[in-house]
Amino acid sequence: MHSSSRYFHFVFAFILSTSSVLSFTASVFADGTRTWEQSRFDDLSKGTATGVAIRSIGGLELAPAFKMLYATPSTYIWAIAADDAGNIYAATGAPARVYRITPDGKPSIIFEPQELQVQTLVVASNGVIYAGTAPDGKVYKIEHTRNKSMKSEAKAGDNNEKDATKPVLDPSWSSTVFFSPGTKYIWDLTLDKVGDLFVATGDHGEIYKVSANGDHSVFFKSDETHIRVLTLDAKGNLIAGTDGSGLVYRISPAGEAFVLYSAPKKEITALGLDDQGNIYAAGVGEKKPGTSASVIGGGATMFTVTPATPIPSGPQTPGLSMTPTPSPVPSSQFPFSGGETTGGSDIYQIAPDGSPSTVWSSHEDLVYSLAFDSQHRLLAGTGNRGHVFAITGADQFSDLLKASASQITSFAKAPDGGVYAASSNLGKIFVLGPGPESEGTYESDVFDAKIFSRWGRVEFRGSGNIDVLARSGNVDNPDRNWSPWKKVDLSGNAETGVPPARYAQWKAALRTGGTKPAVESVTLYYLPKNVAPVIDDVSVQVGVRYQPLKQTGLSLGTDVSGSSGTHFESPVPSTHDRDAIGVKWNAHDENDDQLVYSLYYRGDGQTRWLLLKDNITDKAYSFDASLLPDGGYAIKVVASDAPSHSPGEALTAERVSRRFEVDTTPPRIENLTATAEGSQIHVRFRAEDGFSTIKRAEFSLDAGDWKYVEPVGQLSDSKIENYDFQIPLHTPNDEAPEHVVVVRVYDKYDNMDTAKTIIYGR
Repeated sequence: MHSSSRYFHFVFAFILSTSSVLSFTASVFADGTRTWEQSRFDDLSKGTATGVAIRSIGGLELAPAFKMLYATPSTYIWAIAADDAGNIYAATGAPARVYRITPDGKPSIIFEPQELQVQTLVVASNGVIYAGTAPDGKVYKIEHTRNKSMKSEAKAGDNNEKDATKPVLDPSWSSTVFFSPGTKYIWDLTLDKVGDLFVATGDHGEIYKVSANGDHSVFFKSDETHIRVLTLDAKGNLIAGTDGSGLVYRISPAGEAFVLYSAPKKEITALGLDDQGNIYAAGVGEKKPGTSASVIGGGATMFTVTPATPIPSGPQTPGLSMTPTPSPVPSSQFPFSGGETTGGSDIYQIAPDGSPSTVWSSHEDLVYSLAFDSQHRLLAGTGNRGHVFAITGADQFSDLLKASASQITSFAKAPDGGVYAASSNLGKIFVLGPGPESEGTYESDVFDAKIFSRWGRVEFRGSGNIDVLARSGNVDNPDRNWSPWKKVDLSGNAETGVPPARYAQWKAALRTGGTKPAVESVTLYYLPKNVAPVIDDVSVQVGVRYQPLKQTGLSLGTDVSGSSGTHFESPVPSTHDRDAIGVKWNAHDENDDQLVYSLYYRGDGQTRWLLLKDNITDKAYSFDASLLPDGGYAIKVVASDAPSHSPGEALTAERVSRRFEVDTTPPRIENLTATAEGSQIHVRFRAEDGFSTIKRAEFSLDAGDWKYVEPVGQLSDSKIENYDFQIPLHTPNDEAPEHVVVVRVYDKYDNMDTAKTIIYGR
């Protein structure tokens, strides 16, 4: 998810009445008319944009024109390049080929290697194509043989016109092995102004320099395993990105290297340079110290590509197998297994003075390619959702479009200021721009009001030729018999006219015209049908006192979108107090209305509920137990949503607690006697309680420890218990001094009574 700090408020709300507009604070409370507000980019990105770009700073505008030029038979397009005439050359896998597609979309095959894929290619100024393959990487030189007859070229073109989805091998192109570095992976190629070819390889992290006549040498050796991407700056320095530590090198024409930046991500997947000398690098993958294998998808082991192993993704090539090997491979290059990506990606800017900064981040999207459009915006092709972003500054961007493929893997310059874009899963070629779409639509995410609601007016703020439509329904899927889209008359009263329902959705249609179409805000008002509150439970505890909560004036029960959200309620503080009775309850209201509570009590055998306390705003209340005579009781809690509604419109709910008992009166000790009988003291007494059973009795002789004593019959299960027991003495009776016998008795609720008697010596 993109950081919320990047997004300007872009509000889409549903409102019913025109009598008043709720402020932000008022929208937190659920009084009457409500608003649905979408104020963040990630909220808008949940909708469906077709030909419409979503800006990080808020708002909608028409996206650049985007159309498919050609869908190749290959599953993956790893790289594309274009010549001065606008012809596109596509390096592909599954099957491995180089396609040539004309600006009007006519394809032909100009190269089919034995290797499993063509990983990268570059077009020289003389029209020669250099293509790198994998595994057992080789660089092929592909040339147009001009002495072939025009007849064969015309024949190939005729075939393409008959069935453009099945291009044939064009015999007017030939290929030869130009350079074989003896490594499995060739990741990228680039040409300098004099025609020298730089080859980025894997396994040993080497960059080779190959002259036009085939002479070659190791230009740079890194301690990284893979050199992933290459580009050249205006001074002829080679800029290289690696996999492993996410390094960005600047290598002088003499081969002297300097690490410009060590990225937080492990792999640099794309590079770009603007006219001011800024370097842009895309990084993906989390650095994991101590691990030796890259990770793809949802934690699967990365597979090393060997002649017997296809790339680990989608449809597999028949007859080939996959076996994991310990050799790490850049995880972004084979990401198409359909699993969840982890870590997201960043785009870093390295200024001409060398200072780095992060200009864009995403937790969901992986950047595979970078380029600049005719408006000098940095384009980022991503997966695995197939989005293209236009980045205009730090934390400023637009989500331009979503392609009908999983990954945007490469860009190339197109005629008239446009940009070619290539995709994988499936392998397609698109044309982006240069102008905007003539028409685009944006459908909001389905809004759940939680309750059957009436939908009212629309307020629109924007410019240009724009229509706003709305619809509603009672199931969460709009395709299941919702109301039809209804155009809102923005020049009139702007009523939506959609039927009352639980769910709603709006749509904006943008069209080109004299004024550039842009949506600033769309606001609709809605009113949920009032439903009665619900009391979930009521509990009563004797001996607990609750402390009233301080009222802050702000309810946290509703989010700013107006819908029922997660409720956060502070726990009610409590203390032990044997003289108090605490009542606590849980209640909720589907309208998120403010609730007020009243408490009633009723004793055993009574038919009338008596008011204990009203106008309670907390969900707990305590009172002195002495207010109630000893006996059995029940508490009734009544909840009302009156604070949120006009008089006569409020609804109530009630719930009764389980029966509880109040006993604040101690038992009585009667007829206590104690007599000396030889070496013993014989004690008798009676204990009686007016409400509850006698729980236990104890005695103490001459201020000694308390000792438990059983009643006559041993079982203590009655309101009246008799006690008859003897206490041994340690001195002869005729020498005994005075003795003090103290007894105490507890009832069921630990109310206590004590009594004493004295035995005088002779």
